Amino acid sequence: MSSRVVVLGSTGSIGTQALDVVRANPDRFDVVALAAGGADPATLASQAIEFDVEVVAVANATSAQDVQLALYAEAQRRGWSAGEYRLPRLVTGPEAAVQAARVPADTVLNGMTGAVGLMPTLAALETGATLALANKESLIIGGDLVLDAAKPGQLVPVDSEHSALAQALRGEEPEDVSRLVLTASGGPFRGRTREEMRDVTPEQAAAHPTWDMGPVITINSATLVNKGLEVIEAHLLFGIGYDRIEVVVHPTSVVHSMVEFVDGSTMAQASPPDMRLPIALGLAWPRRVPGAVPACDWSAPTAWEFFPLDDSAFPAIRVARRAGEFGRTAPAVFNAANEVCVDAFVAGELDFLGIVDTVAEIVDDHLADPDAAAGDLSVARVLEADARARDRAREVVASRAEVTSR
Repeated sequence: MSSRVVVLGSTGSIGTQALDVVRANPDRFDVVALAAGGADPATLASQAIEFDVEVVAVANATSAQDVQLALYAEAQRRGWSAGEYRLPRLVTGPEAAVQAARVPADTVLNGMTGAVGLMPTLAALETGATLALANKESLIIGGDLVLDAAKPGQLVPVDSEHSALAQALRGEEPEDVSRLVLTASGGPFRGRTREEMRDVTPEQAAAHPTWDMGPVITINSATLVNKGLEVIEAHLLFGIGYDRIEVVVHPTSVVHSMVEFVDGSTMAQASPPDMRLPIALGLAWPRRVPGAVPACDWSAPTAWEFFPLDDSAFPAIRVARRAGEFGRTAPAVFNAANEVCVDAFVAGELDFLGIVDTVAEIVDDHLADPDAAAGDLSVARVLEADARARDRAREVVASRAEVTSR
């Protein structure tokens, strides 16, 4: 019997690759619902008709008519106008992804980008479905709210680093773990000094050397903000203290992460840099999907290199650790400020170095606020902290732009 799957963020990088996995395994997976922002109606319609889904969710209500027309056009193009196939139910608006997450399913893959994934993550956990989580931001900003909502084994990481750690930790006892070692490609600017990155353009930051990802995650990888988020994610997923989570630069991205044990042994997970492997694991966990990706070619000479992190050139991980160690709403502030800064950088309103500098300033302000440590954590407090951090980030970006223009 095939597993019922919901894909949130279906037209993005993770979503399209997830559907590649489903397409290659039609007897194993059955897609029942899709959710997307609505910026690409044709792709969303093509996915919906191809996989004969029950529900299509579109966050941008103004795109609803375009998606509806695209669905009819796609059905017509495939020769289904005789009524032999159904058109999906279309839901729209800010809560559309939440509605999709609640469609009865065995697995919900959250491949959305950013803090908007929090409510769909909580909704999916409420249903009891396995949550294959690529939307790291929802765990990071939700923290204990997400962990408390998840039943044992319900939350499965899809990030390649955390998927690697989960594989290496299978069958191991927590007290036998010495350190988690997250690998980072170093992004397109590995080896550059801070001064050498002063004039980086959005086009340069979007050119990742090893991974094919969406624009926001790619720029986050260039600043290493993404790795900072992953440090927080690793702490939350595996319960390991921040002082025992390390980051090492591994340019070829073949070793996805490592677990060091108390006896001195280290277990590493290696595979070509292809997200279809951790996605397939997320969809089928704890089973594996045969042929998900080609394996490493051991017949050719191979060298794996590892380098220490240059913390002075890439301070994002240090800032993320401070936010993670403080906890509560600080990770939400870190993430929200970064999302605003990335948008400003892409729009030409902020320089590359200004992304992390601005995030650090806003995190510092938050940690100095006595109210930051007060009260119980709740969804309302997370969303309030997120909104305030975004407003503050916009103010700082505007002030920086004003100084630059003088």
